[in-house]
Amino acid sequence: MPQSNSSSSLLRFRAILGGALLALEERRSEINDLNVFPVADGDTGDNMVLTIEGCLAELDRLAEESGERSLDEIGREEIVDLVARAALLSARGNSGVILSQLIRGAAEELISRPGVLVDPVLIALAMQRAAERAYASVREPAEGTILTVMADMATAVTAALEQIAPMPADATPDQQNARIAELLEIAVIAGEESVRRGPELLPVLKAAGVVDSGGYGVVVLFAGCVTALRGEQGLSVAHHVAPARSSEPQHESSTFRFCTNFAVTATTADRLATSEQYIAQLEELGDSVLVVGDQVTLRVHVHTDEPAAATALFAEVGQVSRLDVADMSAQIADREERLASEPAVRSRCGTLAIVAGDGIAQLYRSLGAHVLDGGETLNPSTYEILAGIHSVPADEVVVLPNSRNVFMAAQAAAEMSERTVHVAQSSEMQAGLAALVASRPERSAAENAAEIDALLVHVRSGSVARAARADGEGRFAEGDAVGYVGEELVAWGEPEATLGAVIEALAQGSELLTVIAGVGAPIDQAGVRSLAPAALELEQHEGGQLSRWWLLSAE
Repeated sequence: MPQSNSSSSLLRFRAILGGALLALEERRSEINDLNVFPVADGDTGDNMVLTIEGCLAELDRLAEESGERSLDEIGREEIVDLVARAALLSARGNSGVILSQLIRGAAEELISRPGVLVDPVLIALAMQRAAERAYASVREPAEGTILTVMADMATAVTAALEQIAPMPADATPDQQNARIAELLEIAVIAGEESVRRGPELLPVLKAAGVVDSGGYGVVVLFAGCVTALRGEQGLSVAHHVAPARSSEPQHESSTFRFCTNFAVTATTADRLATSEQYIAQLEELGDSVLVVGDQVTLRVHVHTDEPAAATALFAEVGQVSRLDVADMSAQIADREERLASEPAVRSRCGTLAIVAGDGIAQLYRSLGAHVLDGGETLNPSTYEILAGIHSVPADEVVVLPNSRNVFMAAQAAAEMSERTVHVAQSSEMQAGLAALVASRPERSAAENAAEIDALLVHVRSGSVARAARADGEGRFAEGDAVGYVGEELVAWGEPEATLGAVIEALAQGSELLTVIAGVGAPIDQAGVRSLAPAALELEQHEGGQLSRWWLLSAE
């Protein structure tokens, strides 16, 4: 076949990817909520979107760095190869990794036929190669999933080739678009039927009352491609909505907490070992293991309780990057909450607050923040914070560490994350809560962090707690109340007098005082009210924290 005009083929490639991304974005939450296999988490839509975003970003980067050369002048082989690598590096989770292999398989077919017209025949061959590559990437392929759907679509388009007129060598761009769209519509129709049939092939889907999220996602993706090719005459696919209450089917990863994803790039002249040599080691740490790529770059996915141990396996053979850790127990809880309420709108910027106490967590949520339980000592690990960042449904994230001891771990997690993350200077939960009102979801993380930090300057905090041991200087005994303003010890002795002294210190020059009571606080709200100046506006809440009887902030 003659070579296609590069302007009509390579620019179409960019437009088609854009259409796929738009379609996935529109049904991102719907795809997330369907996910029950292999793990009932809630990020299949997110993972597929991120994979396509990575491909588009690579195309745009290439265009920007190519100077005088346009995408058309660079050549199909270079572009397709870069996109396949971008998909590999951007992939997260089972769904993202498998999607990257679909893209890689299609890319291999396109690269193997340089100069051949991009027509229905080549598209069908690329889809067949994509399905084969995806099946080969999974250690134990399960029917009824994205693998089956892609294979069924490839079979359908191959069978339909005889019904589609050959592409003329002198076809115009509009004619090429129409022929390719005609073939892909056949793929979408076959894919929809395959998705509907999935629960009969995979009992876990039938038990949950859902279709496979990855299979549905790939059909949505192809429908977006058709829309991009046809313009306004788009192609819609049936919606699949998860039931409000899932049956929470059992699955193989119920004992592992973190969905861990990272890339490994060879750092020396030596090549990386084949993926099979790493799989056995990873399976000793967890399950749902996927290792794909080549001897230069690998993409690793594993469900484990030890993300650090998983990355350590590759420390001596390559550079670990693009680390992403998701807390699957939190994803399951979020999914159930989403299905029981109105769907959340994805914001430009979200906030992750590290907290201790159910009441404080609820206060943060009421102001729009997502929370990470830091435990009684408010000391989560870097990987727990990274997973918390990943759980926030926003493109950028501000982290409120709410403890000086957490700040370095939060900074480390921010540096590991591929999202734009800024860590605010919040060192107390009550102060972070007061400053959170400065955050706006439509602003960038940098802007929100700056506004929060600026407001924190005007917030003074205090606390009263039970002394865990006697003072070495003889000021108080074990069990006495100890009161602080900031980090300075200002009062001690009986709870009422100590709390009164802290309130008095904070009330000076303030208009609003917030008091958050913890577990076992020995004075009720009426008693606290009696200790505050009458002219001072007082807000009282139940925080549920174990470490302090009261947390106070003054503005």
